[in-house]
Amino acid sequence: MARAKLDRIDRRILSDLQANGRMTNVELAERAGISAPPCLRRVRALEEAGLIRGYHADINAEAVGYGVTVFAQVGLASQAEPDLKAFEALVATWPEVREVNMLAGETDFLLKIVAVDWDGYQRFLTTKLTAAPNVSHVKSALAIRTSKYAAGVPIEAD
Repeated sequence: MARAKLDRIDRRILSDLQANGRMTNVELAERAGISAPPCLRRVRALEEAGLIRGYHADINAEAVGYGVTVFAQVGLASQAEPDLKAFEALVATWPEVREVNMLAGETDFLLKIVAVDWDGYQRFLTTKLTAAPNVSHVKSALAIRTSKYAAGVPIEAD
């Protein structure tokens, strides 16, 4: 996707919605310095252009029973495009996998995986991930704590 041309108002809208996706259109318009109808039109245009991909609640994983987060570095036996796409399609069906990033270098994919506990992760690892077609190796790293979590991207609003 080509970089979008954004003016100060668009950047402010994006910054504010990224910080609080439940902000009302009236509050968003006030913060952007415009009236509500053009603000809503801008938000819809940003959505249609694909700059805003959606809205979601940021759920505390531990509070809902997912006490383990693991980053798994996955190497594939083949890096042919059909094999990469097949792996991506497969991991997209696993709810435990929360993020999938294809990497350049020694590791083909970095997965962020949540599990109830370490035993749950080990079951996932042995029954799904290492059993998947084309997976040659997996290196797991247990997350001890998260000291920074910032969704989205840095946006200079003003």
